[in-house]
Amino acid sequence: MLLRCVLLSLLLATPVLAAEPQDLARNKNCFACHGLENKIVGPAWKDIAARYKGQKGAEQLLAAKIKNGSHGAWGPIAMPPNPVSDAEASQLAKWMLTRKY
Repeated sequence: MLLRCVLLSLLLATPVLAAEPQDLARNKNCFACHGLENKIVGPAWKDIAARYKGQKGAEQLLAAKIKNGSHGAWGPIAMPPNPVSDAEASQLAKWMLTRKY
C-alpha cells in the first residue's frame, strides 16, 4: 500500500507534457500571435527556426523567451511572459527549431 501511495505521488508530481507539441502550442494560445508559416503579431515559427538554426544554446534561449517574455528581437512589439512550465517551454522551443524554412 505504501508503495502504491509513493508511486501515485510521483506520478502526480511529474509534469505532464502534451502528446504533440503542436497541441501544447494550441493549448497555450501560441497561435494567437505566431503562425507556423506566416507572421501574425509575432514572427512565424519557421522564421524563428531559420534565425536560430545551428546556434549553440538556441533551445535554452528560446525556452527562456517563451517563459519570461521578450522585447526587441523582432521589432517593437513585446512578447509577454507565458504561463508555461520549464518543461513545456523547452518542448515548445525544441519543436519550434524543427520548423522548416
